[in-house]
Parts: sequence; C-alpha cells; structure tokens
Amino acid sequence: MSAVPPEFWAFVLASALIELTPGPNMAWLAIVGATEGRRPAYAAVAGVALGLAVIGLAAALGVAALVTTSPALYSGLRWGGVVYLLWLAWDSWRDVDGEAEARIAGRRLALYFRRGLVTNLLNPKAAVFYVAVLPGFTSPALPALPQTLTLTAAYVAVATLIHAAIATLAGLARRVLDDPRRSRILRKTLALALAGVAFWFAWSTAGTAAP
Repeated sequence: MSAVPPEFWAFVLASALIELTPGPNMAWLAIVGATEGRRPAYAAVAGVALGLAVIGLAAALGVAALVTTSPALYSGLRWGGVVYLLWLAWDSWRDVDGEAEARIAGRRLALYFRRGLVTNLLNPKAAVFYVAVLPGFTSPALPALPQTLTLTAAYVAVATLIHAAIATLAGLARRVLDDPRRSRILRKTLALALAGVAFWFAWSTAGTAAP
C-alpha cells in the first residue's frame, strides 16, 4: 500500500507558502549569505534541514506532541529560541572587523551548521506545524507512520530548496559589498532586522501551546 497520501501535492504547496513567509530562518540565512558568503550560508541551510528532520521524526514518534501540550516545555523552547535569535543578532552586529574572515574555513562551516541546527531545535512552531498541520494532510485509509514520514521528508525538501535559494541570492549580493563601509552598514542593518524577527517570534508564538 502506498505511503503517499492523496493530499501530497496540496501539502507541498502549503509547505512552500509557509516557508516563503518571512521568519527567523529567512532573516538569519540572508544575514549569513550577505555577510559571510554562500558556503557558510549553505552550511547553515544544512543545519536547518537537519533540525527540521529531527523535529519531524520526533513528531512521527509522538514526542513533539509533548511540547505542544505542555505549557512549560513549550515556553522553555520558545524563550530559548528568542534568546538565541537575539544572541545571533548581537553576534552579527559586533562581528564587523574581519573576525569571520580570519577564522579557519572548516571551523566556520561547522559553526554555521551548528547554529542552523540549534535555531530550529529551539523553534516550537516547527513542532506545532508537525503536530497540528501535517496530520490534516494524511489519509485515515493509509498507515499513519509512513504517511507522516513521507510528508516530513517532503517538507524538509521544500524548506531546504527555499532556504538554499535565499542563501544563494544573499551570497550574490555579497559581491557588491567589497567596500568595508557598505558591508558594515548592511551587517548592522540585518542584525537589527534579526533582532526585530526575534521579538516578532516571541509575539507570534505566545499562547500557541495547549493549556
């Protein structure tokens, strides 16, 4: 029996629309691509993809439901994500003197991979999506677990393609930022934007968990 539900392509479209909505991943990947280049941005994209896959697997096994039904767990993840985004904004703001360029390339890639992973593991909205939205696209006539895993893989693939496109476009913009003054202005502007996203994230995730 096929594990692909009839609503598969509707789910793919919904996933694309959700990922095209501005949010923490989009803002942060734009900063990394525009200020550090495409390779670090692609490493960040890989970390984001792994984070989404881990949360999707947790949802398939029923673990993520604990987050969405426990106010304490949800609030802890939510505020952890807000603080982490604010820290990333601060790190981007202060790193304007060429520190990033002086790092060893391998360490830089690992650093941005880890940051992408942590950003998504601390995002309770991903757990809510998998628990509250994804099941609506499954069919009761088919086994639940294979469908959930299939839709999770589709969501991660859609999200990764969109994130990679953002990283690529932002990386291309870096070519016009050879001037240190312009690069510094853009970095600080994007850092402020990411801080704004952190506050928006705190507001938009308030009260999402079940009481």
